[in-house]
Formats: sequence, structure tokens, C-alpha cells
Amino acid sequence: MRISVIGCGYLGAVHAASMAHLGHEVVGIDVDEAKIASLSAGRAPFFEPGLPEVLQSASASGRLRFTTDFAAAAEADVHFVAVGTPQAADGDAADMRFVDAAFATLLEYAKPGDLIVGKSTVPVGTAARLAALVAERQPGATLAWNPEFLREGFAVDDTLHPDRIVVGVRSERAEKLLREVYTTPLAEGTPFVVTDFPTAELVKT
Repeated sequence: MRISVIGCGYLGAVHAASMAHLGHEVVGIDVDEAKIASLSAGRAPFFEPGLPEVLQSASASGRLRFTTDFAAAAEADVHFVAVGTPQAADGDAADMRFVDAAFATLLEYAKPGDLIVGKSTVPVGTAARLAALVAERQPGATLAWNPEFLREGFAVDDTLHPDRIVVGVRSERAEKLLREVYTTPLAEGTPFVVTDFPTAELVKT
């Protein structure tokens, strides 16, 4: 499967490398040129055990590449949005500017039939709001929410061998595509929990 990962910080870099390790063709996209240069060279811009090895092997296989060019997302069929949601400067709420910007740009390249998957930790109601945006700008695309459960120091293993996979979906097609993405961990017996958007969002808050 052809996958794009939008945002190549801690979550995105681990997810991109792990998806390529599972056999998918992956492009990681980020606006930070230094970060992209480091990842393209097989070097993680942060310390995470096992990640450099997965980055290097996946890149050598030809299944993983990184770029600052958002147009590369047009080649993918499933798009994981993994940008950060830091605490807003004016309070406890999450700063959604990066998520909103990522979706706005991604929807310039999304195609009918594409699946857009949110992975960022967001307030309840965000997925529904973004689903409406997707329906408005690319009616043929679909949104799902797939929260991550990564432990620092074990992020690669937690992605390749998760103790559960939670997906918030509104269609059978979205569920089917995510089952295809996670074919290997599902074959290993990982529970696949299908739920709605609010529940998928609440799992991480």
C-alpha cells in the first residue's frame, strides 16, 4: 500500500519507518528541511532505540523516502497526519494550528478514494470538524482517527507490535483500508478495536 506520513517529528518518523518496515511504500513529509535531511540520511533527529536501524533498512529497500514537497502526497492512497499539538500559549487547550495547516495543504493533493488518518492527540470534536472539511474539499476522500500508544524507548516495537489498534471510523471502507495497513500486527493477534470518532479521541486525552 502507498502511504504518506505528514509530520516527521517523533510520532511521524517512527510511524513512517515502521510502516515501510511492514512492507508499505512510504513517503514522509515535513516542512523542516534539516529534519528531512537527517531522516533521509538514516539519522533520527532525536534518540529512540531501534529507529536508526529501521530507518536505514527501510530506506535501503526503496520503500521509504522523505521530502519537504507536499505534492508527493498525491502518490499515496492512505495519509497519516502525525503533526504535533502542543499546549496553546493562552491556556490548557491543544494548539491546533499545525493539524489544521496539515489538513488544508494535504487536501490540495488528496484524491477520491483516499483515506486520511489522524494520529495526533486532539480535543474531542476535532475529527468530526475535520471530516466536514474533507467532505467539503475532497468529497471522495474519507477520514479516520487512529490514536497512537507509544512508550518512549519502545516506540518502534509499540508500532510494529502494538497491544491494541484503535480506529475511529464512519465507513466500512475506512475500516477495511486500516485492516490492510495493519495486516501484519493483526496476523500476530493484535486486537483491532473499531469505534467512533469521539471514543478514538478520548482514548488519548
